[in-house]
Amino acid sequence: MENELRLAVLIDADNAPRTALREIMAEVAVYGAATIKRIYGDWTAPNMGSWKPLLLEHAITPFQQYSYTTGKNATDSAMIIDAMDILYSGNCDGFVLVSSDSDFTRLATRLREAGMKVYGMGEKKTPKPFIVACDKFVYIESLKAAEQEEAPAPAGKTAKKKAAPTPEAATLSVRELIAQSVEDLADEDGYAYLGDLGTLLIKKQPDFDSRNYGYAKLSKFIAALNGFEIDERHNPKYQGTQVFVRNKK
Repeated sequence: MENELRLAVLIDADNAPRTALREIMAEVAVYGAATIKRIYGDWTAPNMGSWKPLLLEHAITPFQQYSYTTGKNATDSAMIIDAMDILYSGNCDGFVLVSSDSDFTRLATRLREAGMKVYGMGEKKTPKPFIVACDKFVYIESLKAAEQEEAPAPAGKTAKKKAAPTPEAATLSVRELIAQSVEDLADEDGYAYLGDLGTLLIKKQPDFDSRNYGYAKLSKFIAALNGFEIDERHNPKYQGTQVFVRNKK
């Protein structure tokens, strides 16, 4: 695709689950083309061997970083230095930082100051400072849950019927965030275009994602909250339907 972002994907092997690598790379493809793919860790450690087939599958280059001192994370330093080298090379438009470590907070901030788009991916234990330092942050648990929902049942077995997602997981603060954002974008009739709404929600709260609440689509999540009106409008210009949202009066 033209104007597709060229992304540098940098993975902290010490703070990223190897079992989610396939889902992580699939999510990266949504945002752009992964032109640089690197993972950092001490590959001489016995527990790192299981990464090898996954790295080959996704053509990710491992970078060796020895742990010279106990208690110090040398991987972080190597990844930060590489990120700055990539930044000054001018060969990418954005970064994907895969880690649950707050040590990358300043790196994310610095890259955004340089005009880079920064996507963060980590587990729900990720400290808030790193999350808000990114343009968008995705929880790996949500990616895994979405993948399990879509996975077909093995041959000869009947798929277990999964419980329908419910909006109860959405806190009052999330509902208020959506309502206020609708108000910020509303036209004279009180409607906000769903595409603009999704963008604004992420700007206000980088880890906002309807998948965190069991919904693959933002429109379905908002409809389930029952505090909003959904209006689908046919647009001949785009040969499709555009969705608009309004706070219920």
